[in-house]
Amino acid sequence: MNSPSFWLDSLGPIERRPPLAGDIEADVAIAGGGYSALWTAYYLATAAPEKRVVILEAEYCGFGASGRNGGWVSGQFPVAEAKLARRFGAAAATAMQHALGETVDEVGRVAAREGIDCDYAKGGTLSLVRNPEQLRRARTDPGFVGAGEAKAICGATDVLGGVYSEHCAVLHPAKLVRGLASVVEGLGVTIHEGTRVEQIKTGQIKTRLGTVTAGTVVRALEGYTSGLAGYRRELAPVYSLMIVTEPLPGEFWERVGLARRETFSDERRMVIYGQRTADDRLAFGGRGAPYHFGSRVRPEYDQVPEVFEALRATLTELFGIDPPIAYRWGGPLGIPRDWMPSVGLRDGLAWAGGYVGDGVAAANLAGRTLADLILKKDTALTTLPWVNHRSRRWEPEPARWVGINVGLKATALLDAWDRRRAA
Repeated sequence: MNSPSFWLDSLGPIERRPPLAGDIEADVAIAGGGYSALWTAYYLATAAPEKRVVILEAEYCGFGASGRNGGWVSGQFPVAEAKLARRFGAAAATAMQHALGETVDEVGRVAAREGIDCDYAKGGTLSLVRNPEQLRRARTDPGFVGAGEAKAICGATDVLGGVYSEHCAVLHPAKLVRGLASVVEGLGVTIHEGTRVEQIKTGQIKTRLGTVTAGTVVRALEGYTSGLAGYRRELAPVYSLMIVTEPLPGEFWERVGLARRETFSDERRMVIYGQRTADDRLAFGGRGAPYHFGSRVRPEYDQVPEVFEALRATLTELFGIDPPIAYRWGGPLGIPRDWMPSVGLRDGLAWAGGYVGDGVAAANLAGRTLADLILKKDTALTTLPWVNHRSRRWEPEPARWVGINVGLKATALLDAWDRRRAA
């Protein structure tokens, strides 16, 4: 594999755009070349084409989570609606959920309008219930369905029910991010790849290759935020890993279903996530890789053999197969201390991120919101509860390393306890 993921590798060789070549000026300068950066640039360029927008990306657009994720365009928010309601009020919590649900369709609309063929399909998502403890927790969810209905969607083993939501679509993430980069470039946005951002401050983004001076500076680095000077404790980079099978035969899909390419997971506490790709593979991922001391992000952390084996074993358990694995990869995602994603603009510095792994849809909503904030528009988006939210910083090391890894271990132990009680 020559690329960081199956998705990127399936596109063939990637040609990098030219790096920054000295000091320049812009109206808006964006650090990062993933979904958040590109959606912000897209909505700015369509609403205010006279604005000079510049994107600076350390590698190439989609190198990070935007080209490695599970391909879920999910209306889920990492903070439960009830918790949002307690903090911000019921109306604000409902508005947040409604905006994310609508965003699932917005991603599909823009992809179709701009001719981005990213294998988008909206079939919803099903979280399988597969032991009595999961059943006890899931019965109270408004989306709960019985065993028969759940099996008709996803014919996994030991299905006792499921939790279904229509607010999810599936796509090929690298096709979206690379296609979106080409679209914004066509709208007049300048993209400099191979240009690592070293410092952000009011009015400036500094790199070794030059400085971009701009009225608004946007930080959109997600899991790579910790590598930026002064932002080490802003977001914790936690790794999620994935595998993808070879294309699976028709008889498998006749048994398993996922006929509308519904995404799937189950009700265990340790996150797993899967999709049926457009070419009939299973793409499957999950958490469980360790957090690395000092919020370090390194290429070798993308490969954790024991986690890959656990993912393969989970597919065997779920579907009764020993699947041929074609690709294995991983990458960091950004987690704020209170698990609350945010988007905002203060004193010329804007930001978006902390999506806790649900960023494909949220980044689009963030891009639309940032465009409104930068253009000083008062809209329904600029009043959502995540706007200008500030999470407290993560603890200094070694407390950060101990706390996050103990949390990961505890989550795995609770799932194991549920399985033992069901045996």
